[in-house]
Amino acid sequence: MVKTVLVTGASRGIGYATARLFAANGYTVYANYRSSPRSLNLLSEDLSKCGCTLIPVHADVTSRNDVENMISQMNGTDILINNAGIAQFKQFIDMSEADWDSMIAANLKSVYLCTHCAISHMIKQKYGVIINISSVWGVTGGSCEVHYSAAKAGVIGFTKALAKEMAPSGIRVNCIAPGVIETDMNRDLSGSDRQLIIEQTPLGMIGLPDHIAQAALFLAENQFVTGETLNVNGGFHI
Repeated sequence: MVKTVLVTGASRGIGYATARLFAANGYTVYANYRSSPRSLNLLSEDLSKCGCTLIPVHADVTSRNDVENMISQMNGTDILINNAGIAQFKQFIDMSEADWDSMIAANLKSVYLCTHCAISHMIKQKYGVIINISSVWGVTGGSCEVHYSAAKAGVIGFTKALAKEMAPSGIRVNCIAPGVIETDMNRDLSGSDRQLIIEQTPLGMIGLPDHIAQAALFLAENQFVTGETLNVNGGFHI
């Protein structure tokens, strides 16, 4: 039976690459977007030409009502990839409560909501895979990104605890902690900052969204991995 996958935040970057890779590997992919489905509609058309299935689905993943409606439209999902998130570079002293709340909502509450709404179906069928996208800054902490780092560290703790709780129900829960990846989040990096990151990365490069997508596919298909945080960062943090 063809397995279904829900990828949140799939309209660009890591989510887009992940949705594309899973569809190309025979999964039925529900690709979540919040604002514009244009890129996903074009991708869906291209994939359909080779017999692959990708279905754009709208939801604000910080809204329980939106998430519940999205999951019910799908009749549940076998694999959930919690990728949606935001970033902000700001000193802690200048950080407002609104900055904090929006960061936690987008990067941590969304993981809770999507997982909470999807997991009943997984428990019922005694099978499920949940893959959460954290960050290297959730492991090490990132200066001037305290709220982002805290949220991403929370995702790692969430992953470990839920993996223990859900294993008897046949549900595996894992996490990916990407290093610096070529996405819109990092488009404002200066040339000198980019060069410094490359020099600090043993593999001598900035990662691509496809590198994270490949890690997600591995975690989806390996039946003996749960509760892990897979660091995909070119050796930036070892």
